[in-house]
Amino acid sequence: MNLSNFQVSLTTAAVATILLSVLFNSITLHRTKNFVPKVRNNEERLSSKYVPPFGGIACSVAFLISTRLLGQAESNFLYIGFFGVIISIIGLLDDLYNFKWFIKLIFQTIVVYIPLYNLNIFINFESLIGIESNNSVNYIVSTIWIMLIMNAINFIDNMDGLAVVVSSAICIQIAVLTNYLNQYKLTDISILLLCAIGGFLFFNFPPAKLYFGDSGSLFIGYCLGFMSILYNWAPENITVYTSTLNPILLIFSVPLIDFLVVVTYRISIGKSPTIGGTDHISHRLLAKGFSEKKVLSIFLSYSFGTFILIYFSIFTSTQISYLLIGSLFFVYFLSYLVSVRLRILT
Repeated sequence: MNLSNFQVSLTTAAVATILLSVLFNSITLHRTKNFVPKVRNNEERLSSKYVPPFGGIACSVAFLISTRLLGQAESNFLYIGFFGVIISIIGLLDDLYNFKWFIKLIFQTIVVYIPLYNLNIFINFESLIGIESNNSVNYIVSTIWIMLIMNAINFIDNMDGLAVVVSSAICIQIAVLTNYLNQYKLTDISILLLCAIGGFLFFNFPPAKLYFGDSGSLFIGYCLGFMSILYNWAPENITVYTSTLNPILLIFSVPLIDFLVVVTYRISIGKSPTIGGTDHISHRLLAKGFSEKKVLSIFLSYSFGTFILIYFSIFTSTQISYLLIGSLFFVYFLSYLVSVRLRILT
């Protein structure tokens, strides 16, 4: 690999992605600022002010153009990106017409499963649990995993700037870690996705002028989900499933924890998990008196705090590593549920 060419090419691609994202989002804002769809679905926003939820389309187009024209993606990811556009369009239609949850679930399953099967990429879950079933279990687990990431990113998009900050932190962590592990293709793509999201930050930082919408959050989650299984995360001298699974769980811990605790809480009070509400961690912090910028700082600090745990998980034993991650999720999960029951954050 020629390092100088890599740096020049990546710098050009990154700058182009930011400019394209800003340009397309500016056009989107201009075209949609006075457009209010017949079906409004802002039940997860504390503000009653209408903000166009179409920023995701601009980000996805900017990202895909830069990866294709500037040669930063291989054919497999371009194929995945094609289906990413489909999921973005489905998300846009959902923003406009508010589909039933089962319709969205069917579309998501199809759009995720097809590239997994055709490209023969998956999480090797069968080897982890010691069974053989011609990869059928692997495809099922991989489909569920990517859909989980997609919907977790969609859930975290509940406050101005939050999905942008969390997604950007994930991209940075993936870029740093994969560059360290010599997975340069994934490093390139992570940086370009970061730049596409960064261009949108100008329009989404509090007070937001544009929202990601389902078109953006599902597309970002779709790309991040595939990036998490598309490349080999493991150095040759480290147990494969330890170095593969643990960093991934830590990197995605913020959206996953928010998703899991909110879904669990809604089920516990007899509410459908598919119906939005102001019961996310960010909402409870806002209700406690924190400003939006302070809440963003808290989420960003936690996201980068996982860096230490990620490197620790790579260079430690399997048992200690899983214990560390299990404890992280359990403590966060338990403390949130207790705070809800005791109304500490409300």
